[in-house]
Amino acid sequence: MLALALLALALALLPALLAASNLTLLRTPEPEAGRTLVSILIPARNEAANIAATVRAALASAGVPVEVLVGDDHSTDGTAALVREIAAGDPRLRLVPVPSLPEGWTGKNHACAHLAAKARGEHLLFIDADVRLEPDAAAALAAHARRTGSALVSGVPRQRMETLGERLTVPMINFLLAGYLPVALMRASLRPALGAACGQLVLVARDAYAAAGGHGAIRWSLHDGVHLPRLLRRSGHRTDLVAGYALATCRMYAGFAEAWAGFSKNAHEGMATPRALPVWTLLLFGGQVLPWLLVLAGLFGLVPGTALAVALAALIVSLATRAAITLIAHEPMATIPLHPAAVLVALAIQWNVLLRRERAGAAAWKGRRYTIGAP
Repeated sequence: MLALALLALALALLPALLAASNLTLLRTPEPEAGRTLVSILIPARNEAANIAATVRAALASAGVPVEVLVGDDHSTDGTAALVREIAAGDPRLRLVPVPSLPEGWTGKNHACAHLAAKARGEHLLFIDADVRLEPDAAAALAAHARRTGSALVSGVPRQRMETLGERLTVPMINFLLAGYLPVALMRASLRPALGAACGQLVLVARDAYAAAGGHGAIRWSLHDGVHLPRLLRRSGHRTDLVAGYALATCRMYAGFAEAWAGFSKNAHEGMATPRALPVWTLLLFGGQVLPWLLVLAGLFGLVPGTALAVALAALIVSLATRAAITLIAHEPMATIPLHPAAVLVALAIQWNVLLRRERAGAAAWKGRRYTIGAP
């Protein structure tokens, strides 16, 4: 039992130490006034519930000139009509019909590539249709790109979570980035494997994007947050992450069913591989769930005193790490005690996708089905 408790403590300390470093390094960039145009590009498919607020927030950008392009990807609701109505009063906004989806492309990548081809800005700021930009966001991201020489800058918006299902799933985004990505090493190296982004909020330099092949080079992917920064790094360009909670807000999913489906969509290009998932299971279960189980067993006298003390230390480290990330990312405080359950849900999603992939070989999103994996 002591060996098991020591393992739990070691696995809890790993993300704790990385988070202590990363939360210091990941800062909100300061905006600077600029004259170069930033193109805010919004792919949209049946987003009538979101698109008006998203577009108005983008048009309220300050500090840099912007144009806003909305790619209507064959919506069957009122998305296009809402955009046209706003565009009638603001020439900076354009509605861009997206052509039919070609074979071998995923929908978002096709829409983003089409929008990029129509954009005029030196920087392209891709945002999801449920992301609300703060007025300084475009200026801050563009300024950080100039200061650091980064071809891509991304951050995780402040996540709105209004249901228990969302609070059991969405907080894992920041926990995994802050607790397991070595940001200092990422900034010191161009290794593609260290590239990371949040697909909700990605600013790229137009020239570097075009030279690397843009979304067309990852046309098969459902997880541009993983593959776009790696693409740019393979082409010799720096990419970076910043704290995004003060730059934008987003409500990714409305409830547990949407969250399960959404995270399942991306899983096979993240953790859910036969080689990676056993390692991630050891890291996450061992460091974030096992301490709770050992302490619970100790309450029934099943864990001796020394091992129980070590397990309690591991639990405190785990909870403190989650609390620090929650506070700094401005996530709901109620997600902190839910942390071990959130880890179990995340692992359940990944294992379900890995096991189901062998049977189905496809992923579905927004009414479309895609073959899994790169060509």
